Amino acid sequence: MTKSKIYLLFTTIIAAALLLASCGENTDAESVIQTSVAETVAAQPPVVITETPPAVTLVPTQTPFAQPTTGTLPPTPTLSTASKAECAKASLQDETIVDGKIFKPGEQFTKTWYITNTSNCVWDTSYKIIFWDGNILGGAYVYNLPQITGPGQTVPVSLVLTAPTQDGTYRSEWKLQTPDNINFGVGVYQAAFYTEIVVSSADKPSYAVTSVELTIDREPDYGCQPANMVYTAYATFTTNGPLEFKFRWLQQDGNNSGIQTVKMTEAGKKTFTRVWKLGRAASQNSNRWFQIVVLEPVYKEYPQVKFTFECP
Repeated sequence: MTKSKIYLLFTTIIAAALLLASCGENTDAESVIQTSVAETVAAQPPVVITETPPAVTLVPTQTPFAQPTTGTLPPTPTLSTASKAECAKASLQDETIVDGKIFKPGEQFTKTWYITNTSNCVWDTSYKIIFWDGNILGGAYVYNLPQITGPGQTVPVSLVLTAPTQDGTYRSEWKLQTPDNINFGVGVYQAAFYTEIVVSSADKPSYAVTSVELTIDREPDYGCQPANMVYTAYATFTTNGPLEFKFRWLQQDGNNSGIQTVKMTEAGKKTFTRVWKLGRAASQNSNRWFQIVVLEPVYKEYPQVKFTFECP
């Protein structure tokens, strides 16, 4: 019920009460008025007073302050633009196809060099194998390194080459190249690695011993053994094709070997050894030596290789 209706009802009741009072019934009129007022109030629906709470102001969450760190903060990393010169270090460990091998004109062959990465860099396949000098032997001028090679690892570098059609001796030199075009070879002097071949159209080429390398090793390296010091000579023979040859060892004290026969089925290398034992009582000097003499098919004396015997 609206406030205007309540006011009209209340006015009507008062008017009725006054009318009754004028008729002399004061006591009953008061009672009637009280009863009417009570009934009027009871008939009203309860008035619910609601109070809107004050607006709550939200306080934004703050990020906690970072704790201070001790020491010096590391510098911001930057991309290196340095040259790859420090990566241009390599050594030659071994190779296939001995130098001086005889091929037929136009004969195809695969030459492999085993090259060790002696730098602290990782070589990826963007490194190149490049022609350096001599005769290209039918190959390309540039090849990609065949595999990723880490520091200390050895990569086989294999090239498919072709012998020229004209008789003669041919040499083909190669080097490596970093991604920023720095060329480098092997060893301290950055030498090119190479192959050297002989082309012959003869039905029976002149196969021969092309070289002999003689080295001597001492056991122990220093000092003296209670009994003997052992000197071992290593002679490595290289031939340019299939060949049977004969040789013998000579040594300073006259204790020479007998004649030894070697049969090679193809161009290559073969190593032989000889031992000389010296006791503590032997004279100490640098006059002792080993020597190789090839007897057949072509007689040739190779230089004497001396060694020093000392037993302090």
